[in-house]
Amino acid sequence: MLYQFVRPMLFKADAETAHNLSITALKFAPIPTLGSKSDVLAQNFAGLRFANPVGLAPGYDKNAEVPVEILRLGFGFTEVGTLTPLPQEGNPKPRLFRLVEDKAVINRMGFNNAGQDAAIARLRNIPDDALTGPLGINIGANKDSADRIADYVIGVRNMEPLADYLTVNISSPNTPGLRALQDKAALDDLLAQVMAARTQGTPVFLKVAPDLQPADIDDIVTVAMSRGIAALIISNTTTARPALASLYAGETGGLSGAPLRDMAQQRLVDFRKASGGQIGLIGVGGIASAQDAYARIRAGASLVQIYSALVYQGPGLARRINKQLQQFLQADGFVNISDAVGVDG
Repeated sequence: MLYQFVRPMLFKADAETAHNLSITALKFAPIPTLGSKSDVLAQNFAGLRFANPVGLAPGYDKNAEVPVEILRLGFGFTEVGTLTPLPQEGNPKPRLFRLVEDKAVINRMGFNNAGQDAAIARLRNIPDDALTGPLGINIGANKDSADRIADYVIGVRNMEPLADYLTVNISSPNTPGLRALQDKAALDDLLAQVMAARTQGTPVFLKVAPDLQPADIDDIVTVAMSRGIAALIISNTTTARPALASLYAGETGGLSGAPLRDMAQQRLVDFRKASGGQIGLIGVGGIASAQDAYARIRAGASLVQIYSALVYQGPGLARRINKQLQQFLQADGFVNISDAVGVDG
């Protein structure tokens, strides 16, 4: 309820300023732990224990500034980044836009971050018992890198000691040419080198775009499974533009939020079918309610991630989704959330 009073003030600022203000607020606001301890929601996935299935997607805590505080808000896990080997400014501002009428966001941030060394320094200062859920680290390549695959290898070597899981992000539309790494041969080379770079056996997830053809999906599944990828995250933002009401509808960049929901849901179904349920799936894109999250779980996602919906609904959203998910699971006679994964597929 407090967020409903704060939101009009935040919305008077441009979207990126408001984002930075929210990070500052989390650093200094006293946050009681709001996590769920329900056995119904707890599960093992990719060798890790998740108290609940709702995670924060990367893009919010780019520089690993507030992972402890995020988990206290009721999230079962959080993913920081995208982090590149070297710091980079990202694309020119303005580069982040609220599409209020559409409950959506368009961003063309361009992997703006302070670099992996800065994040390492922060993460090393977190006490071992402060993180109440798994910490994912999303790694990417610098825009001007001469060898992008080498950047991912550097990311694995730098960040694996601090990560519960690593996410290889090749699906952002805001770094020119990055999505070309989703092509079969390039993806196989990338994942072979990423997996070989590990020294601790940390699970690796692969984040893919929603803008894919059926042949692309088959290729990604084949390569990911052959290289031992633990899970696919489906999906990143879209370059497509469905009918939108906002005056920012024509801005370039990746579209997220409510208009992405149906596309991301369908891509999850497509990947579940292509993989025969043989690889873990994480659903993200347009999830704004427990109903959305439950639909993604029933379609095959073991976990879900949210981000854009927080802009409109506030930091209590994860806790609300988890509370309602328990009700849905119990009403449908499921003892544990893992029993509901993929029942519609």
